[in-house]
Amino acid sequence: MRLGRRLVLLTAVTALLGGPALATAPLASATGAAQGFVRCADLSPGTPEVVYLYPFGNPSHPMMLMHQGYGSVTEYMPVGAGQYTLAMRPPGASASSPPTVSTSFMVSAGSNYTVASIGSESSRRLKVLTDEMATAAGSKVLVRVIQASVKQPQVTVSVGSDVLARELGFGSATAYREVQPGTPTVTFSASGGRAAMGVKLGAGSVHTIVVLDGVSGLKIDNLTDAAGSMDMPNGGAATGFGGTVPGAGGGPGLAPWLATLAGGVLLAVAGGTGLRRSRRTAPAHDSSAAPCGR
Repeated sequence: MRLGRRLVLLTAVTALLGGPALATAPLASATGAAQGFVRCADLSPGTPEVVYLYPFGNPSHPMMLMHQGYGSVTEYMPVGAGQYTLAMRPPGASASSPPTVSTSFMVSAGSNYTVASIGSESSRRLKVLTDEMATAAGSKVLVRVIQASVKQPQVTVSVGSDVLARELGFGSATAYREVQPGTPTVTFSASGGRAAMGVKLGAGSVHTIVVLDGVSGLKIDNLTDAAGSMDMPNGGAATGFGGTVPGAGGGPGLAPWLATLAGGVLLAVAGGTGLRRSRRTAPAHDSSAAPCGR
């Protein structure tokens, strides 16, 4: 009887540990070594659109992102290495409806990517950028520029005394360049406007400077790609991560909860076994102690 009870308890533990692993297999595969990270930047003025990310050829279980609007950037999401499709649709549109714009790209293990929506509301396009996450020399800073101003077709960008780009065309992105750490002034200049903003560039950090259209002229956004060689950033200024929907059930917080529950069941099994043993041995201890009291 006791053996049967133990088998029932162990079966329950196995079910708790094994069942959810099957249900959350796509998420679990993204938490191992063979994974990359993806974030999405809304650099298109106009109505924010809903972003769907799913494995190439399998749109039935997408991860869904809700943008906060022009200039917002999601947090980096861990995804398993492989080919993916990112599609944008208007709010309220069915997930199976034709997307406004879409692109497919390959995610390599250990790599980070920014998928940027660039252009006016009527002519959005997607640009996939590979992000650097560490500097070659820890005392330096890596900086690149994305030109997302619809109103200014060409912009010159400087960080302190370093000119990163001259007459950078709309929709273009520079390669990363090394600059000195500190608190320099980033300056954007164009035929129709100019903008300047002080930024903090910590040693070993990696940044993406974005040229945006402000209410009156150009606007600067400083995104932190990596805070240091060992740090993973949350995204950047004005991040808008609306949550993920990893298919049919389960969320990122489900597996730890189930593991805790399973651990509790194991402790209960161990505790119950120990209690029964103590009850069996207690009378023998008492009977042997009785003669000593006489």
